[in-house]
Amino acid sequence: MKGIPVDKLQNKTSAGLQIKAFRPDDEQQNQTERSNAHRDDHYIFFLLTSGSGTLKVEFQDILITAGHLYYVLPSQVHHLIQTNRAGGWFLAVDTSLIPPGLRDVFEHRVNLQVPCRLTDFELKQYSNLLGLLREEFIERQDDKYYLPIIHTLVKTFLAMAASSYNTVEKTENSDTRSAELARQFKNLLAAHSHVIKSPSAYASKLNVSSGYLNESIKKVTGSTVSYWIQQEIFSEAKRLLYHSDIDVKEIAHDLGYTDYSYFVRSFRKVYGLSPLKFRLLNRK
Repeated sequence: MKGIPVDKLQNKTSAGLQIKAFRPDDEQQNQTERSNAHRDDHYIFFLLTSGSGTLKVEFQDILITAGHLYYVLPSQVHHLIQTNRAGGWFLAVDTSLIPPGLRDVFEHRVNLQVPCRLTDFELKQYSNLLGLLREEFIERQDDKYYLPIIHTLVKTFLAMAASSYNTVEKTENSDTRSAELARQFKNLLAAHSHVIKSPSAYASKLNVSSGYLNESIKKVTGSTVSYWIQQEIFSEAKRLLYHSDIDVKEIAHDLGYTDYSYFVRSFRKVYGLSPLKFRLLNRK
């Protein structure tokens, strides 16, 4: 059975990171939509300094324009970026280089992350730092302090990126208690969705009532706890149905459904068609 491809950073570098600059006149590669769909075992960041680019992440088209920062998490299925006269930076970072406090900012979001708009000053600072990182990454490879230097620079970038996204999140979510509870819920959901499917069970793990958890999640995201549980489970089902050849019964089992018929009924209730029909229609 063919699953979703995973792009492994260790196959490309032993330094724990990759950095590339791209220019508006770079030749674009024409690839089919499904052929380049994959997950990474690392983070990737895009910073655009000119032009624009479109990146399909989790079935959503994300438009990134000049002056924006964007990242993709290891678990997220995405495609190669399609650029339109874009210039900027690409940075891949091993998860081991990202401190837990920074990962909290990047990972504990209930909604799909959006591009972060930078001020002109911030864009200049990011560009200067990434320019220095690229120079050190290329020129200092024979230096015995090579890894400490480039890892320090990349951690500076990560701290700046976390700060930028944390500022956005604070602006969007003025109720810090609800926002924190939403982050904790997202973390639990990502870890236990294959096993725990009850809103009350998540509330119990978070030491709050079901009503309070539902109210907090709806305040931050606009949707209920049940909705996000369904989204977590069936988003993974859609990824596997579309991007892999794994049998539907095996997908149901992997997602924690011992009753295949119940899985099919639940999927149909959410999307209006059976899992097999979804696969057949979307692969035409």
